[in-house]
Amino acid sequence: MKIRVIMAKPGLDGHDRGIKVLARAFRDAGMEVIYLGLRQTPEMIVTAALQEDANVIALSTLNNTHMTVFPKVLDLIKKNKMQNILLTGGGIISKTDMEKLNNIGIGKLFGPGTPIQETIEYITNWVKNNYDQ
Repeated sequence: MKIRVIMAKPGLDGHDRGIKVLARAFRDAGMEVIYLGLRQTPEMIVTAALQEDANVIALSTLNNTHMTVFPKVLDLIKKNKMQNILLTGGGIISKTDMEKLNNIGIGKLFGPGTPIQETIEYITNWVKNNYDQ
Protein backbone atom coordinates (compact mmCIF):
# COMPACT_ATOMS: atom_id res chain seq x y z
CA MET A 1 0.00 0.00 0.00
CA LYS A 2 1.33 3.42 -0.97
CA ILE A 3 1.19 5.88 1.92
CA ARG A 4 -0.38 9.17 0.85
CA VAL A 5 0.68 12.17 2.99
CA ILE A 6 -0.73 15.68 2.94
CA MET A 7 1.90 18.11 4.24
CA ALA A 8 1.18 21.75 5.01
CA LYS A 9 2.25 24.90 6.83
CA PRO A 10 -0.87 26.31 8.51
CA GLY A 11 -1.37 29.96 9.28
CA LEU A 12 1.13 32.72 8.69
CA ASP A 13 4.23 30.65 9.43
CA GLY A 14 6.65 31.23 6.56
CA HIS A 15 9.46 28.95 7.73
CA ASP A 16 9.19 26.06 5.29
CA ARG A 17 12.72 24.69 4.90
CA GLY A 18 12.18 21.87 7.41
CA ILE A 19 8.90 20.64 5.93
CA LYS A 20 10.43 20.66 2.45
CA VAL A 21 13.30 18.48 3.70
CA LEU A 22 10.78 16.09 5.26
CA ALA A 23 8.62 16.06 2.11
CA ARG A 24 11.61 14.99 0.04
CA ALA A 25 12.63 12.34 2.60
CA PHE A 26 9.08 10.94 2.75
CA ARG A 27 8.99 10.81 -1.05
CA ASP A 28 12.37 9.06 -1.15
CA ALA A 29 11.01 6.55 1.39
CA GLY A 30 8.26 5.62 -1.08
CA MET A 31 5.40 7.77 0.19
CA GLU A 32 3.21 9.84 -2.10
CA VAL A 33 3.58 13.40 -0.83
CA ILE A 34 1.16 16.20 -1.54
CA TYR A 35 2.78 19.38 -0.22
CA LEU A 36 0.23 22.16 0.03
CA GLY A 37 2.70 24.89 0.85
CA LEU A 38 2.46 27.95 3.06
CA ARG A 39 -0.49 29.77 4.60
CA GLN A 40 -2.94 26.89 4.57
CA THR A 41 -6.15 27.01 6.59
CA PRO A 42 -7.45 23.94 8.44
CA GLU A 43 -10.31 23.81 5.94
CA MET A 44 -7.93 23.81 2.97
CA ILE A 45 -5.83 21.07 4.56
CA VAL A 46 -8.76 18.76 5.31
CA THR A 47 -10.35 19.39 1.91
CA ALA A 48 -7.09 18.36 0.23
CA ALA A 49 -6.88 15.25 2.41
CA LEU A 50 -10.42 14.28 1.38
CA GLN A 51 -9.75 14.90 -2.31
CA GLU A 52 -6.46 13.00 -2.27
CA ASP A 53 -7.75 10.12 -0.08
CA ALA A 54 -4.81 10.71 2.27
CA ASN A 55 -3.70 8.34 5.02
CA VAL A 56 -1.75 11.02 6.86
CA ILE A 57 -1.90 14.76 7.47
CA ALA A 58 1.44 16.16 8.63
CA LEU A 59 1.59 19.78 9.77
CA SER A 60 4.58 21.94 10.57
CA THR A 61 4.08 24.84 12.94
CA LEU A 62 6.76 27.13 14.24
CA ASN A 63 4.61 30.10 15.23
CA ASN A 64 2.92 28.88 18.43
CA THR A 65 -0.46 28.13 16.82
CA HIS A 66 -0.33 24.39 17.48
CA MET A 67 -2.92 24.45 20.30
CA THR A 68 -5.41 26.04 17.88
CA VAL A 69 -4.53 24.53 14.51
CA PHE A 70 -4.16 20.85 15.41
CA PRO A 71 -7.50 20.66 17.32
CA LYS A 72 -9.28 22.53 14.48
CA VAL A 73 -7.92 20.10 11.87
CA LEU A 74 -8.88 17.15 14.10
CA ASP A 75 -12.39 18.59 14.50
CA LEU A 76 -12.75 18.92 10.71
CA ILE A 77 -11.50 15.34 10.24
CA LYS A 78 -14.23 14.14 12.61
CA LYS A 79 -16.92 16.35 11.03
CA ASN A 80 -16.05 14.92 7.62
CA LYS A 81 -16.21 11.37 9.03
CA MET A 82 -12.70 10.62 7.78
CA GLN A 83 -11.71 7.17 8.97
CA ASN A 84 -8.19 5.94 9.65
CA ILE A 85 -6.27 9.13 9.07
CA LEU A 86 -3.24 10.06 11.11
CA LEU A 87 -2.84 13.69 12.14
CA THR A 88 0.79 14.26 13.06
CA GLY A 89 3.42 16.92 12.67
CA GLY A 90 5.94 18.95 14.49
CA GLY A 91 7.57 22.22 15.23
CA ILE A 92 8.27 24.27 18.30
CA ILE A 93 5.87 22.51 20.68
CA SER A 94 6.48 22.03 24.39
CA LYS A 95 6.33 18.53 25.88
CA THR A 96 3.30 19.62 27.94
CA ASP A 97 1.44 20.77 24.82
CA MET A 98 2.48 17.61 22.95
CA GLU A 99 0.89 15.52 25.72
CA LYS A 100 -2.31 17.60 25.68
CA LEU A 101 -2.60 17.22 21.91
CA ASN A 102 -1.87 13.48 22.06
CA ASN A 103 -4.58 13.11 24.71
CA ILE A 104 -7.24 14.53 22.37
CA GLY A 105 -6.33 12.15 19.55
CA ILE A 106 -3.47 13.75 17.67
CA GLY A 107 -0.60 11.43 16.79
CA LYS A 108 2.99 11.73 17.84
CA LEU A 109 4.48 15.18 17.42
CA PHE A 110 8.13 15.84 16.68
CA GLY A 111 10.40 18.66 17.77
CA PRO A 112 13.48 20.21 16.22
CA GLY A 113 16.37 17.81 15.80
CA THR A 114 14.25 14.68 15.50
CA PRO A 115 15.98 12.23 13.14
CA ILE A 116 14.08 12.09 9.84
CA GLN A 117 14.10 8.29 9.91
CA GLU A 118 12.17 8.37 13.20
CA THR A 119 9.30 10.26 11.54
CA ILE A 120 9.32 7.92 8.55
CA GLU A 121 9.20 4.84 10.78
CA TYR A 122 6.41 6.31 12.90
CA ILE A 123 4.21 7.04 9.87
CA THR A 124 5.01 3.73 8.17
CA ASN A 125 4.24 1.72 11.32
CA TRP A 126 1.05 3.66 12.01
CA VAL A 127 -0.26 2.99 8.50
CA LYS A 128 0.73 -0.70 8.70
CA ASN A 129 -1.11 -1.06 12.01
CA ASN A 130 -4.23 0.81 10.92
CA TYR A 131 -4.88 -0.42 7.39
CA ASP A 132 -5.58 -3.91 6.17
CA GLN A 133 -2.79 -5.05 3.92
